[in-house]
Amino acid sequence: MGSSASKRPAQRSYLTKPWMEMNWGDKESNLRFITSYKPQAEDQQFRILLHGPAGAGKSSFINSVNSVLQGRVSTVAPVNNPDQDGFTKKYTGYRIQVKDEDNFYPFVINDMMSLRTNSRRTRKVNVKDVKKAMKGHIRDGYTFNPECSLSKSDEHYNDSPGASDKVHVLVCVMDASSERLRTEVVENIQDIREEATDLGIPQVAILTKIDVACPKTKNDIKKNLCRSKLIHDRVQEFSRQVGIPKNNIFPVKNYELEKNVNADVDALILHALKRIIEIGNDSLKKD
Repeated sequence: MGSSASKRPAQRSYLTKPWMEMNWGDKESNLRFITSYKPQAEDQQFRILLHGPAGAGKSSFINSVNSVLQGRVSTVAPVNNPDQDGFTKKYTGYRIQVKDEDNFYPFVINDMMSLRTNSRRTRKVNVKDVKKAMKGHIRDGYTFNPECSLSKSDEHYNDSPGASDKVHVLVCVMDASSERLRTEVVENIQDIREEATDLGIPQVAILTKIDVACPKTKNDIKKNLCRSKLIHDRVQEFSRQVGIPKNNIFPVKNYELEKNVNADVDALILHALKRIIEIGNDSLKKD
């Protein structure tokens, strides 16, 4: 006696076939790749720049990378309560020390102030600052001003950037639990992508908080992530909105509440980091 609506089959929340390829057993080989990686030019630093909306998890991703490489949950970048606005106000580069050694990995991950979208003026300032960062003109410690971009007279302006100062790959960090991006956020990301493309800098994206977006994925990342229709749809939608190819969008779970590292969380972070390095290194070879 039920209505036709009650007879309608429920929307499938999990796909019959995996939407992404993920070899969970590659953790150790990915770690070896990252540990042995060196840019072609001697003593050059490979620079990764993170950008994205407030609360997406940029600083948490840096901490998660450090945690994986140290083999323990650790914090190098300060983070705020996830429910509050972005905590990062200064342009900061993070070098990660090789576990149990005195030297560092040959890559730097730069964190910067979150995308500012409250007015057209601040959006333009944001794009100008990101462009200057990508060209290597911003020194560590610069405090971002939402009203004006970094001037050439500022002490934090680098007027003669070297190869290690310039950005080699741009990473947009997005929150998978956000159902829809505001138009101004999309436009800001698109504007930044255009500037990066003009400079020959490749772009990828990190999709964080997959455990918040999809409860079943939270229960078992290894079993459910690659079949989650919700995560698949978020990747597709983000790719459609900003133009980053789906195979350059990497879902991860950051370490936030955990006290110990987890093999499956590690595997996702190492997979994303390896691909970020590979994609950016390909652009280095063209120089």
